[in-house]
Amino acid sequence: MSAPAPNTDRRQPPTPIPLTVLTGFLGAGKTTLLNRLLKDPALNETAVVINEFGEVSLDHLLVEYVSDNMVLLQSGCLCCTMRGDLVDALETLLRDLDNRRCQFRRVLLETTGLADPAPVLHTAMSHPYLLLRYRLDGVVTVVDAVNGDATLDEHEEAVKQAALADRLVLAKTDLASAEQRAHIIERLHALNPAAPILDAAKGQATPDRLLNCGLYDPARKIPDVKKWLAAEAYADGHAHHDHTHEHDHGHLDRNRHDEHIASFVLTSDAAIPAGTLEMFLELLRATHGVKLLRVKGIVKLVEMPDTPVVVHGVQHVFHPPARLERWPDDDHRSRLVFITRDLPARTVREMFEAFLGSIAPDRPDRAALTDNPLIPFGGADR
Repeated sequence: MSAPAPNTDRRQPPTPIPLTVLTGFLGAGKTTLLNRLLKDPALNETAVVINEFGEVSLDHLLVEYVSDNMVLLQSGCLCCTMRGDLVDALETLLRDLDNRRCQFRRVLLETTGLADPAPVLHTAMSHPYLLLRYRLDGVVTVVDAVNGDATLDEHEEAVKQAALADRLVLAKTDLASAEQRAHIIERLHALNPAAPILDAAKGQATPDRLLNCGLYDPARKIPDVKKWLAAEAYADGHAHHDHTHEHDHGHLDRNRHDEHIASFVLTSDAAIPAGTLEMFLELLRATHGVKLLRVKGIVKLVEMPDTPVVVHGVQHVFHPPARLERWPDDDHRSRLVFITRDLPARTVREMFEAFLGSIAPDRPDRAALTDNPLIPFGGADR
C-alpha cells in the first residue's frame, strides 16, 4: 500500500478585520463626521454598520440595494442598517464577505448617541467567532465644543464615551468661543490623558489620524505597543500640565461625573508569574469589573521574559492575552494602564502588590504607581 499523500492544505486563518467604533452623544456631530469620512477614498471597501435609530443621511450616496438591510455606496463602502442584535449584523457581513456577495477590508460601527460603548466592546472582545474574524482597532468619540461641557455634566454615558476613547474628535469648534474651546479641551485631557484630541473644523479628523489606532500597525504587520498603550501620558502628567493638584481641581471646576473617573499606570521591573497575573486580573474583574472602564497593558512573565503578553479589558470582559514575539522597544517593564470609575488607585495598587508578594518598599523592583495629576483621587489614598 502506498503512503498517503501529504496534507498540502496550508491555508492560514483569515486576517482579522479591523473594527472601529464611532460614538458620541446626541447632537455631538457624529453624523457630520461619518458622512465626511464616507466620501474619503481611504474608506473604500469599508463596511459601515449603523442602527435603526441612526441619523446618517445616505440618500445622496446610495447606488443600489444589496439586500434588505444593506446598500452599496458610491464611495465603495457597504452600509448595513442594524435592525437587531449586533452579533447578527456582524455575522451577516462575514457571511456575505465569505460568499463573495460583497467586499470590505474594515468595519466602522456607529453607536447611538445615548449608548454606553462598553457593551459594543464586550461583543468584539468576547464572542468566539467575532473574536476570530474581527480585531478591535479603536474607539473614536465625538464631542461638541459648544454643548459638550453641559453634556458631560448631565450624562454619565457621555463621560464614559470620552473616557473609553482612543481618539477624541472635537466638533463645532468654529461655533464655540475661545474660552469654551480651551475649557472642553482641558477637561477632555483630564478625563482621558492618552487620547489625542482632533479638531474637526480644522480638518484634523482624517482617516489616517482616526483609523489604525489599535495594537497592530497593518502597514508593518507588527504591534505598536507604545503608541497603543500611551503609558507616558499617565506617568508623565506633570510634564504635560504644569499645575499643582490644588490648582487643577479648582480651575477645572469638577462636577459629580468627572470626579468619579480616575486614570493611572502600574509598573513593575520584576517579572510576574503567569498564574499570579491571571489570579490578579480574575480577582480584579470579579470584585471591581463594572468599575474598570478600560485596562491596557504589556506584562513581562517569569516563564517567558523575552516574549511579553498584552492584556486588554473593558469592565468585566478581558480579551484573551496576546503573546508578542519580542519586546517592541528597550523598555521591558510591565505596564498596566487603568481608567476607572469609583475605584481608587490605592485599591488597585495594593491588590497588585499583594499578588506580587507584598514586595518591600525598599526593593527596586517594587511595583510603582503613577497618578495622572489632573484626576482627583482625594489624595490617591481615597
